[in-house]
Amino acid sequence: MPITITMPRLSDTMQQGTIVKWNVKEGQKVKSGDVIADIETDKATMELQTFDEGTIAKLNVNPGQTVPVGTLIAVLAGAGEDVATAAKATAAPVATKAAAPAQAAASGGSSTAVAAPVATSHSHAERVFASPLAKKIAAESGVDLKNLSGTGPSGRIVRADVEAAIRGGSVTPAPSVTRTTHAPLPAASSSLKGTTVALSNMRRVIATRLVESKQTIPHYQVSVDVDMDPLMSLRTQLNDQLASQGVKLSVNDFLVRACALAMHQHPFVNSRWIDRGNEVAIEQLGDVNIGVAIALPADKGGGLVVATVRNADQIGLRQISSQSKQLSEKARTKGLAPNEMSDSTFTISNLGMFGVSHFTAIINPPNAAILAVGGAIQKPVVKNGQIVVGHVMTMTMSSDHRIIDGAMAAAYLATVRELLEKPASLLV
Repeated sequence: MPITITMPRLSDTMQQGTIVKWNVKEGQKVKSGDVIADIETDKATMELQTFDEGTIAKLNVNPGQTVPVGTLIAVLAGAGEDVATAAKATAAPVATKAAAPAQAAASGGSSTAVAAPVATSHSHAERVFASPLAKKIAAESGVDLKNLSGTGPSGRIVRADVEAAIRGGSVTPAPSVTRTTHAPLPAASSSLKGTTVALSNMRRVIATRLVESKQTIPHYQVSVDVDMDPLMSLRTQLNDQLASQGVKLSVNDFLVRACALAMHQHPFVNSRWIDRGNEVAIEQLGDVNIGVAIALPADKGGGLVVATVRNADQIGLRQISSQSKQLSEKARTKGLAPNEMSDSTFTISNLGMFGVSHFTAIINPPNAAILAVGGAIQKPVVKNGQIVVGHVMTMTMSSDHRIIDGAMAAAYLATVRELLEKPASLLV
């Protein structure tokens, strides 16, 4: 009987997915492990693999189309089965249960696909995938996008690709453009050109979840200033000693460690609110998994993901640094796997590297709190009755008032501040 492949659910928050690109055609034979499509989820672009051997009988969803989880997206004819018959048998779109990520295929007739992070770019098929800005610049400059190779997710053409082609002088005019020379990029004018940008799945889910967070969670904020001179001095000393090993600790590494250790004294911060209708409670979590907010570059489609450093209270600064760097690099290039973005119990959002001194953040459900961190900025401070120049960093924690009272938030921040101001305690 025909084997149906449905849109899989790749995360707890995923409600729909977009077929970015089919890597197969109807009538093409496939075997177990073949990547048949690229799927854009609410958090990343993933590769869809099949576990079965057979022939692609029907592709039910067009590239660029967004469908709900569980929707039939393709039909596979099994060995010895007539392809045309298999295609007709499931001509009408149906919804069946999709396989879970990394789960083995069930028996015949069930969904047999699994998705994994996109690790490589693919060549373009008939359709050209490009960002709205790349299309706009290409149209104004007479560039035929079909002749370009994209460096964005899944081979998507981005602005940098078009500009590089223009600078190199190797572009081919689009068929509808009659220019014989390539025009330079438009000069800045006194007014911007208005445009409408279609929402990606990630941006749509970010908007939905943050609005839901602000509407359903009673936020409040508590801020403290931290004397960062001792930490900055220790960090410089450690990085000098570790330079030969290729290790460079960041301020954020110390923050992850301090926030994780402080949970042992303040377990309510490492909690979540449970409301199952007949059961309303506060669950104190056993694992301390610190989520680190990562902003994706504009040429990769933008957006925000939260990478998870698991059991951060049980690993040292060097391991935290290594994991954080690997997750950040992967998020900005290949995309994170669902398990690398799940199960955080507390989130840190750090904008200090942009020169931001203070801001507030929206809680990342189901966390009970999020810490917004500014930069370690030099300013006049009072030490031993004297005004001197010191590094001061402002931390602002947004908390769920159903779980964390104001005094509890203040006590937790006081512990984190003490750990940062006496950083040697973070080394043991």
